[in-house]
Amino acid sequence: MAREEETREDLLREATALVARAEFKFAGDSESIVAGFRRDGAASFFFGPQIVYQFNTAGELRRGFFYGRLYKAECGRLVELTRRRTTDSVDLLRHELTASEAMQFLCDARARLEQFYDALSAPGLRIVGQVPADEDVVGRIRMWLDKLCATILLANSPRVT
Repeated sequence: MAREEETREDLLREATALVARAEFKFAGDSESIVAGFRRDGAASFFFGPQIVYQFNTAGELRRGFFYGRLYKAECGRLVELTRRRTTDSVDLLRHELTASEAMQFLCDARARLEQFYDALSAPGLRIVGQVPADEDVVGRIRMWLDKLCATILLANSPRVT
């Protein structure tokens, strides 16, 4: 694991695993939202550099990132990994979330994704760019969010497949 974390400044350009992706910005907001799809259709949503949700092809949450804490799905449960830095290493401290903690995380994720879905049709949200330029990436994002279950399900593994 890297000792120093990098700030991602151009996710639209750097997120090459997302073969179809778009970047959005709200008027007056410095943070952008990047949403896209891997080749197999697995979706990812980056709400600035501090909040990330990644799903598998079945629409189940497989990984997340929330203000310095990593989350991963493991056998249908949610595990939080916190980095602890020492002078010699970076360790990951593991904490399996309780059912209540996991439900809160998933409800917050669902609410954020619903707000984004609503914003896709509202004034004030502009498309900064998209890859590929000639594809309806925004329409694909809308359709994916429209199909999202009322309750986000957890994957059995943090892996894409």
